Amino acid sequence: MSATRPGICGLLAIALSGLLIAAPVRATISAGSTPATIHGETDGDAAADRQAVSREIERFRSSSISISQAMAIAEARHAGATTADISFDGGSGVPVYRVKTLHNDRIWRYTINAATGEVIGGEAALPLTELDNEDRSNLAALGIIKHRLADAVRVAEKAASGKAISGGLVREGGRLNFAIVVISGDDLKEVLLEPPGVRGK
Repeated sequence: MSATRPGICGLLAIALSGLLIAAPVRATISAGSTPATIHGETDGDAAADRQAVSREIERFRSSSISISQAMAIAEARHAGATTADISFDGGSGVPVYRVKTLHNDRIWRYTINAATGEVIGGEAALPLTELDNEDRSNLAALGIIKHRLADAVRVAEKAASGKAISGGLVREGGRLNFAIVVISGDDLKEVLLEPPGVRGK
């Protein structure tokens, strides 16, 4: 259930306040020097990784549907649903967003065409009881906090001056955060946002 976390070096901590519905939020931005930092690099395949990531970024940039639109499409399938995790996948034939929403104690999975916004292949549901304890705990906190992943995406895009390519919940040092990966220029930046009121959850 956690968002994909790139191995990114160098931390730049900034304070944002009032951006998520006028509530204080802490944002930490980590930036990599090249797009290849989204994948684990080894000496033998670093160039291949860089090329694959560059292709993925180009496919993302040429997509008509934004990550926010893809979340709205998935959430509209069930009234009251909220997005728990989303990622862009440009590695197969048709670029898609893979979206997981939370609704009525189930995780709903969707594949959304990044060019048309069409849901591909229907939907799949997984009861929360089939998840591990950490994922259930994270999703329980998601149901309690008033902020949504869509709010975190807007803040992250503004803070990192780019467009979000993935996002989800991560637990770091006992704290639950939204982790958003943003493409800014030719770099990938990870923005961690701690929603107010989630400490100890």
